[in-house]
Formats: sequence, C-alpha cells, structure tokens
Amino acid sequence: MKVCLVGSSGGHLTHLYMLKSFWEKEERFWVTFDKEDARSLLKGETIYPCYYPTNRNIKNLIRNTALAAKILKKEKPDLIISSGAAVAVPFFYLGKIMGSKLIYIEVFDRIDKPTMTGKMVYPITDKFIVEWEEMKKVYPKSVNLGSIF
Repeated sequence: MKVCLVGSSGGHLTHLYMLKSFWEKEERFWVTFDKEDARSLLKGETIYPCYYPTNRNIKNLIRNTALAAKILKKEKPDLIISSGAAVAVPFFYLGKIMGSKLIYIEVFDRIDKPTMTGKMVYPITDKFIVEWEEMKKVYPKSVNLGSIF
C-alpha cells in the first residue's frame, strides 16, 4: 500500500508523525511546507514541498491544486491521510477522483467546533476521525478513536 501523508508543518505534521506505528512499514511520501521543522522531522523521507501560506489564500490553493494533480498522477497513492490544514483540501478532492481512500483526523484542540478544512473534506472522506466524543455532534459519521497524543 502506498500512503500520502499531507499537512501543514508544525502541529499538523507532528500529529501525522505520531501515527508512525501505522505508516512506518508502508511505502509513503509526504506533502508539507518546506520549513525547518519538516526537514528535520522527515529527514530521509520522500517529501514534496507545497505552497504556503494556505489559509484563505486563493493563489496558493490554485498552486497546490496543480501540485496535487502532478504528485497524485505520479505517485498514485492508495490512501491519503491528513490532519489539516488547507493544503489537504486539493489532495483530498483530486485523490477521491483518482480513486484514493481518504482518512482525515480532526485536530486535538477542536473539542466542539469544526475546522474549516474538516468541514470541507468531511463529505468525501472514507473515514473521518475525531479525538473527542463531543465532536461526534459536529461530525455525526465520524469515529472517535480518542487522543493520538
């Protein structure tokens, strides 16, 4: 199985990295910001840098959509996993069209309100994971797996 892990650097990237016991034995690649924390944490991994800032930035949404098309066509992942933020959106929508399965993990600091990215990808995900029971009211079809931290 080939896995695409896509997310902003910082907390979102740390969140995905904490799933190491799942992804470490799989063929994988990462899509994240070209920042020091990402380069350090993902040393030796296959990384595709994406454009930032992403939140409410239409220019970079367009650029990341073109990037997603190019990367997904080349890599053909079976599964795309993200915990946000906005860079996940084009990868999820194009990935869905190309046949990838999608797993989204809503971030830990959201206890009773959705993130913008979560709201945008919720309708198309194959598995939507929350870390608080209260979030099941926000995302009724989600699965609460508890804290990843």
